[in-house]
Amino acid sequence: MSYISLKDRYETEISKKLEKELGIKNKMAIPRVEKVVVNMGIGDLVKNKEGSKSIMADLATIIGQKPSVRPAKISVAGFNVREGMPVGLSATLRGKRMYDFLEKLFTIVLPRLRDFRGLSLKSFDGSGNYTMGIVEHIVFPEIDINKAGAPRGLEVTIVTNTNDIEESKKMLILMGMPLEKEEESEK
Repeated sequence: MSYISLKDRYETEISKKLEKELGIKNKMAIPRVEKVVVNMGIGDLVKNKEGSKSIMADLATIIGQKPSVRPAKISVAGFNVREGMPVGLSATLRGKRMYDFLEKLFTIVLPRLRDFRGLSLKSFDGSGNYTMGIVEHIVFPEIDINKAGAPRGLEVTIVTNTNDIEESKKMLILMGMPLEKEEESEK
């Protein structure tokens, strides 16, 4: 049995299922993932250069590309943040890297989370995009727990081309995203 990547599976099976189930006649209107944006805050590591380099290397290992450093837009005296200080890391994934990251996230990382019962259905925004937070970056298999510093959280936003939440939800479920059941989310 040969391995079929998520990208190939989407192009051959999932898009055709979506086309039939949603009654879409135009192939360009089929829901698809346009990009995945991964963000990680590093505001508390401003004075610790080694720690920020380690976290940057960890995030680059997780996503497969070098993240960009995001500076603070304004100064906030209460948090000892000056305008221009690095406060976050961000990367936008597209194409093959995006599908590889999503496949790893859905099949390996999320099932490894403690007490995981599915992702919340309430995390869709009004535009059909989905945002989730991962509390510890060390759940990714590439990260060596012994070499990694303190566990850091990261945010993953899946941006779709559809504005309909139901279409987006159906597409993500077909791609293998473990969403919680409808009746559990109403409690």
